[in-house]
Amino acid sequence: LTFSLWDYGVFGLMLLISTGIGLFHGLAKGGQKTSEDFFTGGRRMSALPVGLSLSASFMSAIQVLGVPAEAYRYGAKFLWMCLGQLLNTLLTAQLFLPVFYRLGLTSTYEPSPARCPRCRWDGALTPFFPQMLYTGIVIYAPALILNQVTGLDIWASLLSTGVICTFYTTIGGMKAVVWTDVFQVFVMLSGFIAIIIRGVLLVGGPTRVLGIAANGSRVNFGE
Repeated sequence: LTFSLWDYGVFGLMLLISTGIGLFHGLAKGGQKTSEDFFTGGRRMSALPVGLSLSASFMSAIQVLGVPAEAYRYGAKFLWMCLGQLLNTLLTAQLFLPVFYRLGLTSTYEPSPARCPRCRWDGALTPFFPQMLYTGIVIYAPALILNQVTGLDIWASLLSTGVICTFYTTIGGMKAVVWTDVFQVFVMLSGFIAIIIRGVLLVGGPTRVLGIAANGSRVNFGE
């Protein structure tokens, strides 16, 4: 398989729309006037786009590539971890987020100056190196897959996505990141649904899929 002109067009259009969202939020209504506007969107964004943005953030290349492989290797019992994540999300939303919001913190790594005035730099540097390594893997993984499957140059993929993401984040701040994530999560979900439908049709229908999974001991919630 190789990228055709249509494939390059879709890839370029996605990057162009992401850039446009960043430019819109960077230039509309005078752009980002304060640091609070840049880092938190002025704390005026509704729950739906923020929730979709968080979902898109967690659906990194590692998860998109790793979860299907994990489910194929160990079966449906992998979904028990998803239940644990759901409970963790509910507890975090009810117990921790209200505290962070009342303290006016920008990041969970940012300690309250009133409680720990000497901890600001520690809180800022603690996640820096792990996040830098994680981001590198997240960007490199899809570039490597695209190179192996379609022949798209690794550096072309790395630079195009890296430069575009850095640009719209710098120009539009958190609002641009959130709304770009909303656009991208719909793109990803559309791809997931298309792959599921195509795969089910090729195999012979949902019943056939479940039968193959059961015969291969992959429907194993209770194991």
